[in-house]
Amino acid sequence: MVQYVTGSRSTPGCVVVSGRADGARYEFSQEQAVNAATIAAVGTGRGLPERAVTIALATALQESALRNIEYGDRDSLGLFQQRPSQGWGTQREILDPAFSAGAFYEHLVKVPRYTELPLTVAAQRVQRSGFPDAYAKHEPNAALLAAALTGRSAATLTCQGLAGTARATGADAVRAALLRDFGRDALQPAAAEVGRRGTAPTPTAVDDGDGDGQTVVLPVPRDGGGGAGRGARERGWQLAHWAVANASDLRVTRVVYAGRQWTAGSTDSRWRTAGPAEPGGPGADGAADSVRITTSR
Repeated sequence: MVQYVTGSRSTPGCVVVSGRADGARYEFSQEQAVNAATIAAVGTGRGLPERAVTIALATALQESALRNIEYGDRDSLGLFQQRPSQGWGTQREILDPAFSAGAFYEHLVKVPRYTELPLTVAAQRVQRSGFPDAYAKHEPNAALLAAALTGRSAATLTCQGLAGTARATGADAVRAALLRDFGRDALQPAAAEVGRRGTAPTPTAVDDGDGDGQTVVLPVPRDGGGGAGRGARERGWQLAHWAVANASDLRVTRVVYAGRQWTAGSTDSRWRTAGPAEPGGPGADGAADSVRITTSR
């Protein structure tokens, strides 16, 4: 493959910071956030480690700047600039971010000891790019994104939100997006209690009390679920950060998890302490047992 696009022409609307208080941060667009969250969800859904997600994110940053583009070198397309003529899938499949991420991971896991290789070496063995050393420069930003979007680093990803033109909102839209990214099998452990239509995971939806929105409650199992040996805390923060990353597309106005709250459109978009009497707040029973996602109507 040949790298085609670097950098983003999109306006930054999201930021991810280091959980180690070392000042590291990366600003990116809400479009990029949605795609990054998909890549992370597909990776953890396959039980892959955070290192695999970092490699995938760095690769997509180099190949497409995390944008699902419909052009590239020769017949290259999508987040990873995969080529239909080289057996990566049809044009339609490659332009599906979840499919293209899955195809990347399928090739990555066939690289012997890929987690121990330098990132640029592991990525190049999958991509066979004309710029084999280009992936390395994206590793710091990819590592920040991976730590947040796999849930290891808590309350580190925020977005402005409210800028999207969502076609649908509420529980059905959230459920469809969850299935798109996490898949039926990968998500099932996190939502088994509220399934409907067989075993399909379905979030619980409750009115927010003022008639302006609906709160979707995603249960987080005590064993974490989602593969890769992760615990409940990591799973919960992955779902919470995923909701923030998709805020503009799903018209998410608030996310609450483990006593912390993100609100769309706030001046600094930081995660703040939720009110003590609020569902999901620090004084609530089961504050870390579910992620609460409020959407506008």
